[in-house]
Amino acid sequence: MPTRTAAQKRAQAKGDYDAFLARCPSRQLLDQISNKWVALILAALGSDGPHQSGGACAGEPRSMRYSELSRRLAGVSQKMLTQTLRSLERDGLVSRTVTPTVPVTVTYELTDLGLSLHHMMRGIKVWAEAHMGEVLANREEYDTHIA
Repeated sequence: MPTRTAAQKRAQAKGDYDAFLARCPSRQLLDQISNKWVALILAALGSDGPHQSGGACAGEPRSMRYSELSRRLAGVSQKMLTQTLRSLERDGLVSRTVTPTVPVTVTYELTDLGLSLHHMMRGIKVWAEAHMGEVLANREEYDTHIA
């Protein structure tokens, strides 16, 4: 049997991924990226979140400190933000940079892989914001017929 390089093995595995199969590892990735905090962190680092005056322009990715992300993501707990950032860093979607200052400065930013996912997630976020009124009306209509 011929020996294959790591690149050849990755290429073969890529062709083998099928999220419809129960054991496919892409299901774990889909589970993670469908998390609301992942979507909102990607949006914030991609500068798609709410802006204060003088902030970055929409669509212009930038690095952010932990405290800045925490303020931007209303309602996220410290534990959830930390866990989500670690998971995104592990998957190579976010990079963490530690600057030896007093106190130490830690910033997060999208990697190229994270930026490619951000572009996809941005469309979903925009769609959700644009169609939320219709969804709420449909829910209300459905609930009145069921009750």
